[in-house]
Parts: sequence; structure tokens; C-alpha cells
Amino acid sequence: MLLEVKDLRVEFPTRRGVLTALNGISFGIAPGEVLGVVGESGAGKSMTGAAIIGLLEPPGRIAGGEILLEGRRIDNLPLAEMRKIRGKRIGAIFQDPLTTLNPLYTIGRQLVETMQAHLPLSDAEAKQRAIGWLEQVGIPAAAQRIDAYPHQFSGGMRQRVVIALALCAEPQLIVADEPTTALDVSIQAQIIALLKRLAREQRTAIMLVTHDMGVIAETADRVAVMYAGRIIEIGPVRQVVKHAQHPYTAGLMASIPPLDRKVDRLAQIDGSMPRLNAIPPGCPFSPRCPHVFERCRVSRPELMPAGETLAACWLHDKPGAPA
Repeated sequence: MLLEVKDLRVEFPTRRGVLTALNGISFGIAPGEVLGVVGESGAGKSMTGAAIIGLLEPPGRIAGGEILLEGRRIDNLPLAEMRKIRGKRIGAIFQDPLTTLNPLYTIGRQLVETMQAHLPLSDAEAKQRAIGWLEQVGIPAAAQRIDAYPHQFSGGMRQRVVIALALCAEPQLIVADEPTTALDVSIQAQIIALLKRLAREQRTAIMLVTHDMGVIAETADRVAVMYAGRIIEIGPVRQVVKHAQHPYTAGLMASIPPLDRKVDRLAQIDGSMPRLNAIPPGCPFSPRCPHVFERCRVSRPELMPAGETLAACWLHDKPGAPA
């Protein structure tokens, strides 16, 4: 595995006690693999990505577990050392381009500086590569627009520049947090094709955080479903989409409108995800689960084999299954 996350725990100390945002997250991503991460807002998807790239917002902290890149632990590195890894070995694509781009520098200067910080390139070589990356992410007339400033681009165009910025140093791992949210459908398809090509040709590992199951189905090899700071199902994307083994995953899939038939009413999951200071004992999904039984309310299930996936659900633990 290129990236291994082992039993990751992230906490936020507050005046009323410690809030656990991520609790026992474990997964790996191999070179050339795209892992999709899905779940409701607040499930911990973006927090997992921020922990991996070393950009947790204070007072958030990694309180347990390990993050390994090519077998080397990176979650306990000094800031200066982590800065060298970020950009060169781990690229990050954030949802809001305005937090990534410097408004005082031209797009070209930002791309050139990023590449020259990590790759041995002359100014002319770096500028040529920068134009090439802008063309790859769909910026029209890239050679003319390379000297423009961020405010001279539309929101969707800025997001494409952010994607070029994340890819230009040719990192081994890309953490992409909602990379296509601000883009129209045709550009979404272009970016998805670019990410897939990077994974296939450059053997880049990609962690793709999104709420869009269409993007996941089109792009990912495997998918991890998160709920209340935990992974509750993980497996091959086709299996998770077609044969979900966790009641929450099944509810998510049932809420997607089918294309092959008309339905009068979509399925819904009653209730809402618990707040961090009110996560119930046992399975965190138990208050909303249509298959809940007594064991679910008192004992937390770990990921266990469920068909071709792993699911954190007592329904798949034969001795504890309901009668």
C-alpha cells in the first residue's frame, strides 16, 4: 500500500470536554487506485483528508493511530518536514479555490513556483509545463491566460487551476476534497477523466472525497462510506453501489433517483446524524436504523466480512443476528 491509515483518532478539546471527530479510521490506498469516500456532511470525510495532509485546524489534533506513506510514518513529523512532503509527494485539491490561490500572484507564477519547489526545472521549462497543465484541466487559451490573476477567472476556472496546482509537482498521492463540486457537468467529466488517467498511467493513488455517488461510480475502484466519524462500509465500488451491506449505505443508495424507471417517492433515512457530543453508545446509526435490535444499542460493531465488502453491522455477525 502507498498510504496506510491505522486506527486514526482525531479529537477537539473544548471547555465542555473532548469531542471525538474521527474514531478508529483504518484503510489503505494502493498505487494507481482511486478510493472514494462518501457520507453526509459532518461524517468526517474532509477531516480524514486534512489529517492525512497535516492540515488539521487547531485545536484539532491526532490523538491516536498512525498514518504511513510508503511505510514511513508521517503523522508525527515536524511542520517543516511535513511541508516538504505536501506538494511533492501528497497533492491536495480543496473545495474552495479562494482559500488555495494567492490573489496577489498570477496563476502562472503560482504554478511555476510550486513546480520549481519540488522539481529541477528552469523558468522556461516550468512555464511550458504550467501551460500544459492548464490545458489538461480545460483552461482555454492557456498560453495567453497564464499571466492572469485569480480574480480574472470564474469560480469554475479557478477550481480547475487549483487542480492543476495539486497535480503539477506529480505527487504519488492526491487527496481530492469535492474537486468537481463547482464545475459544470462537461468539465466534471474532463476532470474525472484526468484523475483516472493519472491513476492508470502515473500510478498515482487518489483519495476522492465527495457526496456525489455518480462521481464515485464513474471514478473510484473502491469506496469507503463514513458515518459519525467512522467507516461503516468499505469495498469494491460496484459491490457497495449494487449490493450495499450496511443499512445506512443501503439507505444512501435507495435515495438516488433510478434512471431506468419512474418512482413517485424516493426512499429517505429518517432522523439526522448525531452531534459529536451526543453519539449514542453501540452503533452510532442505531437510532435511525430500520433493522436495529438490542445488541446494536449497547455494543459498537467493528468492520467485519459482509459478502464482498466489510461492514460495521451486527447483522453480519451470525451469533448476534436477530431471530
